Amino acid sequence: MAKNGPKNIPARTLAGLAAILIAMTALLGGAVLRSDASWAPKLGLDLEGGTQIVLAPKQAGGGNQKPSAQELEQARNIISQRVDSQGVSGAEVTTLGGESIVVSIPDTIDAETRDRLAASSEMQFRPVLAIGAGVPQPTASPTSSSGTSSSGTSSSGTSSGTASSKTSTSSKTSTSTATQKSSGTSTANAPVPAASLRRAVDPKDAIDKKWLTAAVKKQYDALDCSKEGALDAIVDDPDKALVSCGTDGVTKYVLGPVVVKGADIKDASSGYQVNQTGQMTNTVEIQLSFSSEATKAYADVSKALIQLPEPGAAAEGPFNALATVLDGEVLLAPGFNEAITTGQASITGGFTIEEARSLSESLKFGALPLSFQTQQATTISPTLGGEQLRFGLWAGLVGLLLVIVYSLIQYRVLGLVTVGSMLLAALMTYLAITILGWSHNYRLDMAGVTGLIVAIGVTADSFIVYFERVRDELRDGRTLRAAVDAGWKRAKRTIIVADGVNFLAAAVLYLLASSGVRGFAFTLGLTTLIDILIVFIFTHPVLALLARLPFFANGHPWSGLDPRKLGVTKPVRYLGRGRVAMRPTSTTTTEGSAS
Repeated sequence: MAKNGPKNIPARTLAGLAAILIAMTALLGGAVLRSDASWAPKLGLDLEGGTQIVLAPKQAGGGNQKPSAQELEQARNIISQRVDSQGVSGAEVTTLGGESIVVSIPDTIDAETRDRLAASSEMQFRPVLAIGAGVPQPTASPTSSSGTSSSGTSSSGTSSGTASSKTSTSSKTSTSTATQKSSGTSTANAPVPAASLRRAVDPKDAIDKKWLTAAVKKQYDALDCSKEGALDAIVDDPDKALVSCGTDGVTKYVLGPVVVKGADIKDASSGYQVNQTGQMTNTVEIQLSFSSEATKAYADVSKALIQLPEPGAAAEGPFNALATVLDGEVLLAPGFNEAITTGQASITGGFTIEEARSLSESLKFGALPLSFQTQQATTISPTLGGEQLRFGLWAGLVGLLLVIVYSLIQYRVLGLVTVGSMLLAALMTYLAITILGWSHNYRLDMAGVTGLIVAIGVTADSFIVYFERVRDELRDGRTLRAAVDAGWKRAKRTIIVADGVNFLAAAVLYLLASSGVRGFAFTLGLTTLIDILIVFIFTHPVLALLARLPFFANGHPWSGLDPRKLGVTKPVRYLGRGRVAMRPTSTTTTEGSAS
């Protein structure tokens, strides 16, 4: 059994390769049957066309806003990062006329994707100064109701999506104390008294009630959160009070100036919240990390707010509630049970996991310095088209045929190993690209096709290195089986180093180059990895098995390993069962054996 072990290693390795190919095919087949995958790779913008949208900057109140070059470039970079987060899609993000941004994406773009790209995603943290019903109030007198929520506790009619709001540290979760609409009868929905909205002197900080001026009161009373576009005319100045609506559309707020800006968010992630015992819950949360400066500001405001009353019977504050505002709209307004000094915040509010992931990605890439609206959305045709793709494929096919012809001329029957290796590498590359198109929205553009063509030469080089090492060992008088083992030990180091350099170059290109070159870098890196895999689990095992056949071991003229053509000084002949005989170089014949 011990002697049979090594003999079975090549066969087991080839079985492993077959299992990998079957698994990849099954994965793709299952994705085609159960998802939106296709058996064909997705094509990029230059080969298939897509959708082009023009994003124009907008100003609150309908004014004309001409962005600076720095603001526009910053916005372009952020939108480009958002597009790239969807995968290697080959999308293009450019500026137009110094006033707008053009986004070209393969395939069609739905309304949700357009909104996500154009959203400013400016998250702000503002103290709550007043809270009430989201519809205009006919009078300015507060009313009482038997349905009042008790302080710090939401009533049974609390609107979903805000009642479960929380702000927490990494070690302890603080229960939300923000009170929202309660069946339309909570005294928290009463309008802000007009007398309290006058300001005698400038406020001393963001929590000062002197921000409640007569102008703010007028805007607050007129705001109808139930109407679409209710916030379009609201000017969102971070240094002034803000009148805003909740995402539920039934609650409106007066908020103080921004105490922590979205630009101060260092990182954002999403997932399911973990309770104090370490068990994962069903609550979806967004975890935020602040910069050092914002950490101090967040700690200071949390220390100040915990000393204030909670939203309840009173409609005016300030309250123990810090509103989380996204693009001018209040996501939630939780209170604090303790000061948060770690710079880590957890936001929950009835998100789905998909919504949380989308939001955290936008926050992580930063807030747009401008607000944008879709000015135009059109379908664009391929910039290269099917004809250029056919030319590229023909070029790849011609290159492949030349490599095959060269291998057969140079290595005779041994060249069939090269043919089989390259066909398997092509199959694995095709499956990988198609699967990535389904799972990561990878799209093959013309630059990617170029990378595949270049990969043909890279792959052929690995086989040539291996075969020539084996031939060198044969010239030194070794048997074929010994030459295969010794040649592999020397060749694999060379192959790994060469492919390592290629992969490093591809990685650098992918990270530093523009989107037009990234497709080339990606396919070159992918095929380099597949080349190493094929050489290790197909080419070498197959050659090890062929070395046991007399046709190759005896150096048949058509085997590609003929000793006479290799200039072997002491040619040997395979006799079977590990025995060899030295071929005569003159009239004398010498026999020997090899263990």
